[in-house]
Amino acid sequence: MPTSDYALSERITYKELAHAIHNGFSPIVEVESMDGIYTVRFHHPQGVSELSNEQGKTCTFLGTGEIRDKLGQLGLKHGILTFSDQCGDEMIGVPGHALTPDEMLAYGTRIAFR
Repeated sequence: MPTSDYALSERITYKELAHAIHNGFSPIVEVESMDGIYTVRFHHPQGVSELSNEQGKTCTFLGTGEIRDKLGQLGLKHGILTFSDQCGDEMIGVPGHALTPDEMLAYGTRIAFR
């Protein structure tokens, strides 16, 4: 990502994201699922930014279709779908442990936006 005249914070609006992408921002996009509700995070050299509304509240989605459409319109091509609510399979006795953010990205499912 080229040096820019703005700093990315922990929260980023869709409008700020569009501006950043237009200026060369190329994040790793994480779409996190938690019990069927999805949030979007952007991993970049300065840290992690969460997609938020104008009031600073985290944007939530009930499916990946709207996320695909919104991010695809900005030119983002793919992301990683992670599941923070799954760490084992208690039905068959497979023990689990909470995954770290890096493990979630490494073992997530690649999804397309366009």
